[in-house]
Amino acid sequence: MKIKDIARLAKVSPATVSRVINNSGYVKEEKKKAVKKVIEEVNYTPNEFAKSLKTQKSNIIGVIVPKISTETVSRVVDGITMISKENNYQLLIANTNLQVEEELNYLKVFSNNLVDGIIIMATVVTDEHLRILNNLNKPVVFVGQRVEKYTSIVHDDYNAAKAMAQHLIEKGHEKIAFVGVSEKDVAVGKVRKQAYFDALTEHNITIDKNLIAIGDFSLESGYKAMGEILQKGQPSAVMAVTDQMAFGAIHCIKDNKLSVPEDISVTGIGDGKMSKYFIPALTTAKYHHKKVGKLACEHLMSLINSKGKNTSDIVVGYDVKLRSSVNSIRES
Repeated sequence: MKIKDIARLAKVSPATVSRVINNSGYVKEEKKKAVKKVIEEVNYTPNEFAKSLKTQKSNIIGVIVPKISTETVSRVVDGITMISKENNYQLLIANTNLQVEEELNYLKVFSNNLVDGIIIMATVVTDEHLRILNNLNKPVVFVGQRVEKYTSIVHDDYNAAKAMAQHLIEKGHEKIAFVGVSEKDVAVGKVRKQAYFDALTEHNITIDKNLIAIGDFSLESGYKAMGEILQKGQPSAVMAVTDQMAFGAIHCIKDNKLSVPEDISVTGIGDGKMSKYFIPALTTAKYHHKKVGKLACEHLMSLINSKGKNTSDIVVGYDVKLRSSVNSIRES
């Protein structure tokens, strides 16, 4: 069935049917209802590709994520999905499995007319990323990393990490270990580490490089990093840059016949679903991942509709969740 057939059954012009289908131009409510009724009765589905050729829009958003299986990414994507549905947009999700080359490949794929805009949850932003983006005539929003000349939705990584370190210091801890990730990831690897350094320095606590170990976000790497630290000595507390790495550290501590928090206190960052149910329940900084996803999509939709270029940074706050993984060693 063609548009002219819908028009004949609804007793309107083909142009009116086209405006209803494409949601463009003014149509009297009575005629709009008539067209929609016929479309429903005959189960008519407009050719989306043909529509995109006429409107120069695909109504598809490209979303590039580092690892779709993680809770953090799924929450962000949930937020993106909510806003995209409200705006009649579909998502095309590209999962890179933390491979930078895959991110670059997907950017090249999305550079054609397949999508109207792109949301990138990048862990690393290279010169090659920027080169491709500079040649990309599409709106782009970054999530999790600040990127100059682009709208970025970021967590308050510095203050969240500093709050965790300060909490441990307030509880009397000075020998505080750090379980982090590579500084190639600016937000998680570099900013959170700097917050740890600053908190210790402000309280005149010497930074011991033997108490610092680096992993790769996973629970397994948190376990391994904690093992490396314990081989060099026993800290009184551990600050991990993610909850997953904190879980790994706790398992390693227990496997070494030590207790949390009696022997070693542990904090994380993120507050995933398991954090309050873990044994012991994890002290952490709660991040609002779904809100971040919603904001990212809202800003992208604004850029798509206005064809503008907003370069603002939006910082989303955090909540401190004090639980039973931290013990006070301060003398009363």
